[in-house]
Amino acid sequence: MVTKVYENIYMIEVILPDNPLKVLNSYVIKGDDKSLIIDTGFNRKECMDSLLGGLRELDIDIKDTELFITHLHADHSGMASIFKDKGIKIYASEIDGKLINEMTSMPYWERLEEFKVLFDLERDGVTFSEHPGYKYCLKEPVEFTYISEGKGIQFGSYFFEVIDISGHTPGHIGLYERNHKLFFCGDHILDRITPNIGFWGFEENILAVYFNSLAKIYSYDIDYLFPSHRNIIRDHTRRITELLAHHKERLNEIINILKNGESTVRDIAKRMEWNIRANSWEEFPIPQKWFATGEAMAHLEYLYCTGKLHKELREGKLIYKLK
Repeated sequence: MVTKVYENIYMIEVILPDNPLKVLNSYVIKGDDKSLIIDTGFNRKECMDSLLGGLRELDIDIKDTELFITHLHADHSGMASIFKDKGIKIYASEIDGKLINEMTSMPYWERLEEFKVLFDLERDGVTFSEHPGYKYCLKEPVEFTYISEGKGIQFGSYFFEVIDISGHTPGHIGLYERNHKLFFCGDHILDRITPNIGFWGFEENILAVYFNSLAKIYSYDIDYLFPSHRNIIRDHTRRITELLAHHKERLNEIINILKNGESTVRDIAKRMEWNIRANSWEEFPIPQKWFATGEAMAHLEYLYCTGKLHKELREGKLIYKLK
C-alpha cells in the first residue's frame, strides 16, 4: 500500500511476513531527476514485491533512485542488493555499513554463539540460524557511500541533514529537513511499540548512548516524525518522554528482580515483563529470546556502568547481583 504523507513524500508499506512488526514503512521522496528511498525490508520475495510494487504505483523506475539506509537491521537493509545490482548509490553510516557487510559472513553470526553462552541461553537450545537478521540479511557485501552528521543531501525541494541517532544500533542515522520540520528516524523513536535496545559489546554503554540520542532529538523542531514502523508521530517530545519513562521502569524492574539474589542474563530476561503472545518463557519464539536477552543485557550493563551492580564471569556465564 502506498500513502502520500507530505508533499512529494510517500510511504510504501513493505510486508514483513511472519514477523511481529508486520510492515516496514519505506519512505520515498520524489525528486526532479532522482527519488530517494529510505530503507528496504527483508531480503525475501514478499518484501521485494511490496517495495517494487509501490515504486510502480508511484511511476518511479528503480534506476532513477538512490537508497538511504537508516541502520543495519535486515528489515531495513536486506534488499540493498537489488539497488547494488543496478549501480544505484546507497547511503549508510560507516559504522552500520561495515556491520551490514560483516553480516554477509559467518564470523559475524558465530559471535552470537559466544553471546549464547555468556547470556546462559544454551539452556534453551537457541541458534543464530533462526534469527531473522541471519535469515534475511544481504548475502554478499555492497559498496556504500558513507555519510555522517554534518553532511546533507538534496532531493527536489528538500535538503536533508544527516543526524547521528545511535543507540538502537551503534551507527543509526536519520534525516532532518529543517525548513519543513520533518524527521525520518528509522527505529529511533516508535509509537505504540518501543525500539529494542540490544547488546552490541562491552565497548560502550549502548543504553546511555540511546538516552543521549533521545535527549538530542527532543530539542529539535519537528512537525512530522516519520518512523519505520507503526504510526507517524506528531508530538515527538511526548513520545520521547514516554520512552524514557519506559526504560526507567525497565531498570527498576531489573533491580527488583535482583533483590531476590544473583542471576544470569537469561533468568533475568525470563522474569521481566514482555508484551508478547506467549504464556511463559518456554513459549517465546527463538528470535524473541535473542531480542529479550539482548535488551536485558543492555539494561544490566547500564546499571553496572552506573555503579548499581556487580558482575562476574562464572563457567562462561555472566552473573549479575546488586551492590
